[in-house]
Amino acid sequence: MHAALTIQPLPGIPLVSSGDDLGSLLLDCLAELRLELVDGDILVVAQKIVSKSEGRLVQLDEVTPSPEAVALAAETDKDPRIVELILRESTAVIRKAPGVIIVRNRLGIIGANAGIDQSNIDHGAGECALLLPEDPDQSAARLRDSLQQHTGRSLGVIISDSMNRAWRLGTLGQAIGSSGVRVLDDRRGGRDLFGRELMVTIINRADSIAAAAVLVMGETAEQVPAALVRGFPPDDSRQVARQSLRPASEDLFL
Repeated sequence: MHAALTIQPLPGIPLVSSGDDLGSLLLDCLAELRLELVDGDILVVAQKIVSKSEGRLVQLDEVTPSPEAVALAAETDKDPRIVELILRESTAVIRKAPGVIIVRNRLGIIGANAGIDQSNIDHGAGECALLLPEDPDQSAARLRDSLQQHTGRSLGVIISDSMNRAWRLGTLGQAIGSSGVRVLDDRRGGRDLFGRELMVTIINRADSIAAAAVLVMGETAEQVPAALVRGFPPDDSRQVARQSLRPASEDLFL
């Protein structure tokens, strides 16, 4: 149990462009806020700034839709160029309806539009779209390594994105990348208050942390793309966010 868990928003990070050093930007922000990292701190970083720094912004006038994208766009009332990007970033279309395309993207995540987004990005040079990082777990590991080298602290990093969930309205922060954080806390084999053996209880700590952090980061125009979570004991776990994906063979919603 963590009786003193705190979540500190990190405002003041400038707009991120391709090639920017996120580690340096975060350390500059922490210094400006007079915050010093300690062992066990977890930095939750919004997917958007990770994608921007990794050059995942695509100009739509450079996208040529395939016949398949044109047909799916007509079915779903979407821009064929966006649909083309969705198909390129996906391995399967799961559901489709006017205004909605649910896919399994190349990371294995099932969700709307392969995580492709057009909000909170500059369209001044023409309409564009932002793709997810190619490997969010690797992105988290690189950022963690950079922060640890500069601070000498044992840290965790989570990359968060907003996701919808089956049977529930509204988006929720979710971990799509992580490093140095125990993602899944497997309680199976333990006992409940009355001594019954726990058979299925696996707590997704990374998603819980991401969801809590997004409450202070915001999801629209707040311009707070990161948060500092403090109160967990240092944990040099080798688990990554991808391990929390349910295998397709066990998915009852497909």
